[in-house]
Amino acid sequence: MKNNPLKQLATLGQSIWLDYIRRDLIASGKLRRLIEEDGLRGMTSNPSIFEKAIADSHDYDEDIRAMALTGKGAKEIYEALSQRDVQSAADEFRLLYDRTDGKDGYVSLEVNPHLAHDTHGTIQEARQLWGALNRPNVFIKVPATAEGLPAIQQLISEGISVNVTLLFGLPRYRQVVDAYIAGIEARTTQGKAVKHVASVASFFVSRIDALVDPLLEPILTQGGKKAGLAKKVRGQVAIASAKIAYQIYKEIFGSDQFKKLAAQGALVQRLLWASTSTKNPDYSDVKYVEALIGPDTVNTVPVETLDAYRDHGEPKARLEQEITGARRVLERLPELGISIDKVTRQLEDEGVEKFDQPFDKLMATLAQRSPRHLTKAP
Repeated sequence: MKNNPLKQLATLGQSIWLDYIRRDLIASGKLRRLIEEDGLRGMTSNPSIFEKAIADSHDYDEDIRAMALTGKGAKEIYEALSQRDVQSAADEFRLLYDRTDGKDGYVSLEVNPHLAHDTHGTIQEARQLWGALNRPNVFIKVPATAEGLPAIQQLISEGISVNVTLLFGLPRYRQVVDAYIAGIEARTTQGKAVKHVASVASFFVSRIDALVDPLLEPILTQGGKKAGLAKKVRGQVAIASAKIAYQIYKEIFGSDQFKKLAAQGALVQRLLWASTSTKNPDYSDVKYVEALIGPDTVNTVPVETLDAYRDHGEPKARLEQEITGARRVLERLPELGISIDKVTRQLEDEGVEKFDQPFDKLMATLAQRSPRHLTKAP
């Protein structure tokens, strides 16, 4: 596919990753084809993705049955299944990881979402996952909660690569970057290598519009001056936030402070655009891919968005266009009675809950396949 829009993204400095994992994707050879034909450069997962993969297919039944019959509990079974999938996917991406000298080719696995507000628990589980996976090209996903920040710093200082997830607000983004750099500095102070300590900051995009747009609807129906402003910002807040986040990224990683670390081999913490599927059917299904194409960024997309972009994407570097307009969108939200900080705090709280629920659902599904239940099966 000579003019495959997905492959063209790489020429603009952006890596396309897949927000999806499932055993048959890897075993069938489809993942290998996505890497070769679409230029796929990485993969992310979350509890919701694993819940669907395990609960809605029969791919895992034999392994679940075998482990359940040996007395393993739901959590142990989940850990074994998810880690095996991540290891297999990481092996598929290993050549890319080596070829890009550790820039791409990563697969992410998240700590238990119930640890989102537990710093010590997050650190302990991240260490355990990192050791169990035993692959250089994996990320341990840690949420960007207040309690997650010290965990990020500690894990980076230990040489554990981290995908910072559930990131919504600009002030919190600065804190995430500070935690990453502090971890790198701690490591260099100890005289340890930082060349292959990697991190991405996963800035969630479309969920911002999904929350803000309904707040604008009453204003739009009332008419008047505020309605005109509401019309201008509707569907623009998420992209505006992401564009300003990228300006912060350039400011910090272009600073003299980081240049000194880079001279010692430190990698930038790339911004990764997450939650890039379009929630509103009135918007383009590639809205959150098209607007955020720029150098040294990642966009992780679900299968549907990947297929849509392959079909009708129009790659062009747009991330640094209309920055003044993006700032104006955010600055004028208070005139509409909307606090972007309140919005992002709500999204963070809801994001944790949205990962807790499928995790708990999966644990219940696996528990039902205990030896007691299985021995009754024909």
